[in-house]
Amino acid sequence: MSLVSLLFAILAGVFYVLKGSHFLLLAAIMVLVSGFFDALDGKVARISSKASKRGDFVDHVIDRYSDAIVLGAIAVSFRCEVSFGLFAVIGVLLASYMGTQAQALGLGREYRGILGRADRIAVLVIMSIAQYALEIGDSSLATDIFDYSLMSWMLVYFGLAGNITALQRARLIWKSLP
Repeated sequence: MSLVSLLFAILAGVFYVLKGSHFLLLAAIMVLVSGFFDALDGKVARISSKASKRGDFVDHVIDRYSDAIVLGAIAVSFRCEVSFGLFAVIGVLLASYMGTQAQALGLGREYRGILGRADRIAVLVIMSIAQYALEIGDSSLATDIFDYSLMSWMLVYFGLAGNITALQRARLIWKSLP
């Protein structure tokens, strides 16, 4: 199921790069399906008594690849600035790293902070649909927020919120250490 999740993340990335407003809707659907399989894999493993450290490891690795593929694809698409995408990828990866670093230190996985994975998926889907609506409605609005698209501003948000989340988690971890 983790690999199926990754496959749908790759498809989402492909759709984000392609020109044509309708590809945004397909990308949003792929993100939702990827998120569904990601949420399902751990639950199925636990229910079937197949949960393991290796499975948890594979899940986290695939999640990071999925994040980087989707955000990287948006960043290199014609709708966005690559620098905004780099900022988003750094924020998202560091937030996730801090969460697993707590676990590596024996403190348990740290999920607190202003931007978690489920939040990112929800924002990504909503902003993709909103960008689609802007593009099919009035194309002058599609890039009219200080000359950047809604998708670009979403990446800025992911960068800011991801880095703030990473710092929040670092603080929480620091305070928990002896």
